[in-house]
Amino acid sequence: MREVYIIGVGMTRFGKFQDQSLKSLSKEAVESALKHAGIDKKQLQVASVGNAYAGIATGQESIRGQVVLRAMGIGGLPVFNVENACASSASAFIVSWMDIALGLHDVGLALGMEKMYLEDRDKRLSLFSASMDQDIIQAFKKMAEASAKDAAQKSGSKGEGGGKRSLFMDVYALAARWHMNKYGTTQRQLAVISAKNHQNSSLNPYSQYQESMTVEEVLAAPLVSYPLTRPMCAPVGDGAAAVILCSGDALKKLGAQKPVKIRAAVQVSGRDRGMDAPDIGELAADKAYQMAGLGPEDINVAEVHDATAFGELRAIENMKFCAAGQGGPFSEAGNTALTGKLPVNPSGGLESKGHPVGATGAAQITEIVWQLRGEAGKRQVEGARIGLTENGGGNIGLEEAAMVITILERS
Repeated sequence: MREVYIIGVGMTRFGKFQDQSLKSLSKEAVESALKHAGIDKKQLQVASVGNAYAGIATGQESIRGQVVLRAMGIGGLPVFNVENACASSASAFIVSWMDIALGLHDVGLALGMEKMYLEDRDKRLSLFSASMDQDIIQAFKKMAEASAKDAAQKSGSKGEGGGKRSLFMDVYALAARWHMNKYGTTQRQLAVISAKNHQNSSLNPYSQYQESMTVEEVLAAPLVSYPLTRPMCAPVGDGAAAVILCSGDALKKLGAQKPVKIRAAVQVSGRDRGMDAPDIGELAADKAYQMAGLGPEDINVAEVHDATAFGELRAIENMKFCAAGQGGPFSEAGNTALTGKLPVNPSGGLESKGHPVGATGAAQITEIVWQLRGEAGKRQVEGARIGLTENGGGNIGLEEAAMVITILERS
């Protein structure tokens, strides 16, 4: 397999944009990435487009990638449509990477896009539920709501939860309570993670939320599902992100500046397992480290899938940045802050930057590329040379249905 590099990235700000479409959001992200790469759209040879919910939210099915690319004058090349819940655009990235690594083409695009903000709140929340096993969803919902109510009452929290919400918040809350019971993790430690991410997002012009919050403000916010308060949970929003890839052979021909090498790109699926078996993220991380010839000690900066604050805590344990059960103390000690031992989610993460599902994976890669190229502005991690992204998608049973991890290196 050939070496593959990222030569350009771009994204829109994440937020609620009722006046924009998938076409306009995608055009902004792709044109920004092309400009960053210093190439013209005519030089693209293959494209992979990740999206999860256009069929439900807009009615556009089947040819989503062709529709948005044709609208910006990109046609005639192979276009692969990739749907993998929250890991859709990270999976699209894998497709374009494999194509180039295998020598089929030299220059490719990976695009992630999503329109999730709908006036109909029930329909908006139903988007997330579509990424779960529909045969068991109602039984799980009843069990999760009863468990959350009982946990909130025992903890002395005000209120039982936030009324209508994404069922994924109950999934994360259940996992968080299990972790708290087993390891002694505290709600305050989750608030520390959330406050850190809100601080980071205040430095990021692409974030949906750009106001910092203290730990006390996070704890005092309305409860969604114990122990998760509202700032600990990712918002609903719209956005797009794009990545331009090329082969090592094409770097000089394209005149690429500051290319970022793809050291590892791994995708795995969830499986039936017990509570104490290795998590999908841990298995994927092991594969990624092996492919890259690196270990967790080599990572300088990471973007992980924090659809909730607990998601980040679990991810840093699965990535082996700290020992199992130590994600809370590790974060509380400041290790994951911008100036910490290992900055995590300098973008603000999904909690604060936003989580337009189909765009999230590509946006994580975009942030890491900016960090490795020294282009992240006020949130720049000093000396970042190797970065990691962890992006999970959907849920079946005890874990995500899909997991994608990439490891990138500054050339």
